[in-house]
Order: sequence, then C-alpha cells, then structure tokens
Amino acid sequence: MSTVVVNHTPKKNPKHPPGPTPPWPFGIIRQFQGQPLKKMEELAAQYGDAVRFRALLHFYGYFFFHPEHNKHILQDNNKNYTKLPHPSLLLLTPVVGHGLLTSDGDFWRRQRRLAQPAFHRQRIADFATTMTDATTTMVARWRDGQRLDLAEAMMHLTLEIAGKTLFSRDLTGEANTVGEAFTVVNEETASLSGKIFAYERLRLFPWWHSSKVIRQNTAVLDTVVNNIIKERRHTGQQKDDLLGMLMEARDEETGQGMNDEQLRDEVMTIMLAGHETTAIALSWTFYLLSQHPQIRAKMEQELAEVLPGHAPTVADIPNLTYTTMIIQESMRLYPPAYAIARFGHKPDVVGDYDVPANAVITLSPYLTHRHPDFWEDPLKFDPERFTPERVAERPRYAYLPFGGGPRQCIGSNFAMTEAILLLATIAQRFRADLQPGHQVELSPLITLRPKGGLPMILRAR
Repeated sequence: MSTVVVNHTPKKNPKHPPGPTPPWPFGIIRQFQGQPLKKMEELAAQYGDAVRFRALLHFYGYFFFHPEHNKHILQDNNKNYTKLPHPSLLLLTPVVGHGLLTSDGDFWRRQRRLAQPAFHRQRIADFATTMTDATTTMVARWRDGQRLDLAEAMMHLTLEIAGKTLFSRDLTGEANTVGEAFTVVNEETASLSGKIFAYERLRLFPWWHSSKVIRQNTAVLDTVVNNIIKERRHTGQQKDDLLGMLMEARDEETGQGMNDEQLRDEVMTIMLAGHETTAIALSWTFYLLSQHPQIRAKMEQELAEVLPGHAPTVADIPNLTYTTMIIQESMRLYPPAYAIARFGHKPDVVGDYDVPANAVITLSPYLTHRHPDFWEDPLKFDPERFTPERVAERPRYAYLPFGGGPRQCIGSNFAMTEAILLLATIAQRFRADLQPGHQVELSPLITLRPKGGLPMILRAR
C-alpha cells in the first residue's frame, strides 16, 4: 500500500476510514475503559486497518494498524504528528512532566541530544557487568521450589539496574515505594482514559492535576526523584552517568543548564520508562517459556554452548541468537508499549484515507504484531520468525516494540542488552513455571502488564 500526501487543504468530500456510528452526542470512548485492547481488536476485525470513531460530541479518534500507516505517521510525515495534545499523554504530564516521553519540537530535540550519549553502545557495554551482577545477587537468594511473583521480582531488579547505571544510585530500598506508587498511577491513568472531561480539564487547565490519587502518588515518586537530584547537587560529585550529563549540559545559545524542574522531568521519565518496560518484557518472556518447554530447552542448550559455566557478557550477545529471538518474539506477542499516541496538526492522507487537522491518532503495535497479512499463524509463539531471512521479508514497520522514526525509544539498545543478559543469567540457574490454576490475563494500563502479577514456581537447574 503506497502512502502519498496529496495536500494540506481540507477536502469538500473527504474519504474517511470506516467505523462505528454511535448516536450523537455520546460516542464510544467509555467502551475503551478497562478493556482498550479488546475494543481495538473488535474494531480492527470489523472495519480493517483504519478506523474512525466518535468519542464524544464532535470529537473523533483514528486507529491505524497497517505497517504503511505506521511508517507514514512515525517516519515519512513525522513532523505533522506530535505527542501533545494527545489526550492519553495529557493525562501523563502531571506524572512525567515534559520529559522525553511527552515533549515535542525544539525542546524535545535539545533534550534528546543531551541524553543520547548516555545510551551510546559502548556506554551500554560498560553497564553490562552491573546488570549481570545485580541479577546474580538476586538469583542467589532464590531457592528450588520457591513461589514468587516474577513480574514483581523483575520490576525490582530493573529498577535497581536503572538506578545504578543511569543515576549511580542504589534504589533497592525504594523499590517497593516506587513500584506501588507507579502501579496506582498506572491504574488511575487508565481509568481516566475513558473520561473525556478529564482530557478537557487538563487541556484547558494544565496546572490542574487529573486526580487526587495521581497527585498523591506522584508526590511519592517526586520524593525519590528529587532526593536523587538533591544528593548529587549537595555532594558536587561529577559522575559519568546520565544524571551527570544532564546536570552538566549547557544550552548552545544561552549557556544555561537544566533547572531542577527539567531535571526532575527527565529523571522521572527515564526512571519509570527505563525499568517498567524491560521488566514487563521479561515477565511475558518467562511466561511464554513456561508454556513452551521445547523452546525453553533449545534456549538452555544455546546457553550451555555459548556460556559454559560463566555469566554472559556483551561480547556473548552476538552468539546468543536464539535467546535474542525469544525476547523479540515475546515483545511481538506482548509489546510493553502496546499503543502509540500521536496528534496530527494538519490535514493529511494516510493510506487511502483523509485525516483532518487536529486528529487524535492511535497506532497499536499489539495489533500490528498480530496482523495476519504479515505474520503467519500470528498467535503462535515462534522465535524463528526473527531469523535474518524472515525479518528481511517483512515491512520494517510490521514490528515496532520501540516505536519508530525520530521518536524511536532512546533506550532501545539499553533495553535489549539488559533483557538478553538478564534472561540468560536467570535461565542458566532456574526455570520458572506458572503456578497451577493461575489464569494469565492482560492488564492494558499505560503499559501491558500481566493482570495480578505472574505467580511462578522456581525450579533449580
């Protein structure tokens, strides 16, 4: 499917994507509350790769699921599509402020440029020992037959690693505090996503936090983040980590550095995004391996051959090809960032359809990753999909667990390196099997968590 931008002038008879026509004034936004993925799947099954729907009054939303749609919006005409004022991201701004996740334009480009060196491949390689050491310490506490919530364990582990590598700070003491506060924020934000008036209030009054619950738990997170910044400023130490780079960075034109509010927004964004998504990816990976013992056995064989009796290093990753493919396939079936939000400022043509100015647009890696035109037997867990030959056969934007275009996740290489090293380190010593009788369900909040955690039984190898 070709994608051509014809012009930016609204048409008298635009060709809209198909979609439901609920009676005015009430749209279908409430139908997304609690089950956004289920509703998106229903709409995609009924209407196809592009859907237009009335949310409320004259407010319309657009879903696009085809790889060419993704490419056009995220890459080809990306300047027309910003993060704000997309409603779902407006709801996040009270929590993460205007960090890399939500900022746009020149300010975003400046912040991205300042943070980019911290995620250079060589720097990530230097973090590898910290990653494996933290994992080895955690695994040393595990026992054969032990029952634990693996999702919670992964959250604590990745938060510890994010603290040590990016901020030179041990956050293990704050793990429960951060985890509980962000879970509440996650759930409350998802709840508000079905309330159109919550968007309008934030759009008109950005200083008005979206709910008392979010305000209270954001204050808890702020205490942790502000202490990180305050301690660094108090000691005056110059450390070669992300926080040090951001504190020492100076604007090319004004010579000014970031104030504490800007630092807070970036640290909050990276602390939360930098551990949440990797922890979720690993949780789903262990769940899938527990359901596919033959694939797990093949991975264990690779680990035995590539890592005969030693912990994995960055130098081993190119040889851990099957282990890497397992993580890629896990993120295909369960992408932690299951939806991508954009706001279209000018009229455009996406695929065969006209999109007006001020369009609220949502892309869905979850649905694109399960599109039957690009993934044979899409619900099957098959790591072999990610051999170089099969990857080359697919459109680039058929797979986008880290987004795409200029706004692709800045930490994608960090996350993949961490996921591979942690999976390999744990799988060398333990298998994790799902607790009998537990039904795994999706919890599509800001990220795609397993509902109620992931209770598993550890088996020493």
